[in-house]
Amino acid sequence: MKVSTLRSKFSFVLVVLGLTTAHSGGVAQQNWPQANGPYRIAGTVVSTAGAVPLAQTRVSIMNVKNRKDVQSVLTAEDGRFEFHVGAGKYALHGAKRGFIAADYNEHEQFSTAIVTGAGLNTDELILKLAPSAALVGKVLDESGDPVRQAQVTLWRDDHSAGLSRIVRFRIETTDDRGAYEFTPLDSGSYFLSVTTSPWYAVHPPSIAQEGMPPAAVDRSLDVVYPPTFYEGATEAEDASPIPIRGGDRLELDFRLIPVPAVHVFFHTDPKPENGYQMPFLQRRIFDGVEIQNPGDSQMVSPGVFQITTAPGKYDVSLSGPGTGSKMMEVDINQDRQELTPSSGEALSSVSASVHLPGDETQSPQLFLMFRDPQRRTVAARQVSGEGKVDFGEIPAGTYDLQVGSPDGMFSVARISSEGRDTSGHTLKVTPGSPLSVDLYLVGGSASVEGFAKQAGKPVAGAMIVLVPKHPEANRELFRRDQSDLDGSFTLQNVVPGTYIVTAIADGWDLDWSKPGVISNYAKNGQTIVVPAHAEHTVKVPQAVEVQPK
Repeated sequence: MKVSTLRSKFSFVLVVLGLTTAHSGGVAQQNWPQANGPYRIAGTVVSTAGAVPLAQTRVSIMNVKNRKDVQSVLTAEDGRFEFHVGAGKYALHGAKRGFIAADYNEHEQFSTAIVTGAGLNTDELILKLAPSAALVGKVLDESGDPVRQAQVTLWRDDHSAGLSRIVRFRIETTDDRGAYEFTPLDSGSYFLSVTTSPWYAVHPPSIAQEGMPPAAVDRSLDVVYPPTFYEGATEAEDASPIPIRGGDRLELDFRLIPVPAVHVFFHTDPKPENGYQMPFLQRRIFDGVEIQNPGDSQMVSPGVFQITTAPGKYDVSLSGPGTGSKMMEVDINQDRQELTPSSGEALSSVSASVHLPGDETQSPQLFLMFRDPQRRTVAARQVSGEGKVDFGEIPAGTYDLQVGSPDGMFSVARISSEGRDTSGHTLKVTPGSPLSVDLYLVGGSASVEGFAKQAGKPVAGAMIVLVPKHPEANRELFRRDQSDLDGSFTLQNVVPGTYIVTAIADGWDLDWSKPGVISNYAKNGQTIVVPAHAEHTVKVPQAVEVQPK
């Protein structure tokens, strides 16, 4: 069962009914009057740290078919809870101060729903809550003094998109003591990085201003702090992961070491008609981008910009009014390095007209994204009410166009440009060429239902993956779910097409969207076809056999 949307409904209903956990030091003992029913949902809430029963935990259930049907109780001293309900399917949720709130057998945005009336044992359930973790520490300079206003970024290893990506998770700024804190945190693998500048640094212009004497500055003050990762690495590929388990409180301090600043000169047109092209530096860190502080750039003579930075590999963009933009990759490894726009590749302006499926009577809220082969989002824009979107300047390359919407699931089915139609959602952008395209969307309104079994018995908690035909080119068509207590699953918002349904035991850390990985499981799955204009439920004819990871 997918719980991301259920959880928001869950929280809203609990607030309305006054069932949320109190924010004071203790929780009043108050059980919500329960509906009578012939079936029992009961069990124990325990901590993932030592399986200790958790008293005074707020446990709630929600009827999946009737989300206003909510009950809530507090656990007894032995961690026990009990509900009496009718036949149905229920989401089970637990929350306690100092722990990460969770649904039953939760993985990412999925969980296992409790099914009553199906002859299953539902009165010995174990609902596990992980103690919240904390990551704290200080950022110190080379003298051991605290560094104020340093930006500390927490990154997390994320598998939700079907491949391992290290994504930006949270950002904090150090206080007057140089301290930072990230809490609460769930279990996982994290990374830390720090970016800041020495408070005492002075960067004199390397080119003397006309009529001004050369600046006399101690070269030992012309320094910068490179981006610094946990355990002192200055490159993302050398960063050490930080494994965190529930209840951990890790204290990790940073000692920043300055390096001599490098001064890079960008030469642009000294007599432009529409203004100078401004250079901007950005640095790729893991699967994200950090943009250089614009204050580190200054024009030292007409058309010549000096940027002060740390050595490393950068992407440089050059843009200005009335001029074409350019992007270039540079390895800045020496002082007084000189670069010119001619060494860069021209960017391209991209705009699109978006066409909705023919059966759409209202214009949904839509967002369009350009994703590169590494699945990084290069550009994202909201589509106007008239179906228009302007992406601005885009680097040359081949991109997947993906659609996001709070009003449903959509996919780009066809692209039309200069009278040529191309099926699919892949768009090639050439350097320096304005591009205007028409994008034709298809909606995903069908559901796929079935059962996961192993040796003829239902399996709860299996990862269900709907694999599209040609998965490498259709990653946005993947759908997932987690099997419920009776082995049932529902894959929602499915776009018409041919798919394979597969079930994997404990497959949550697999790179399931990689064709080389999922193909090993898909060959033992079941093929289904979701017809065009399908707005109904497609049943998988036979139970899907659960495979070991």
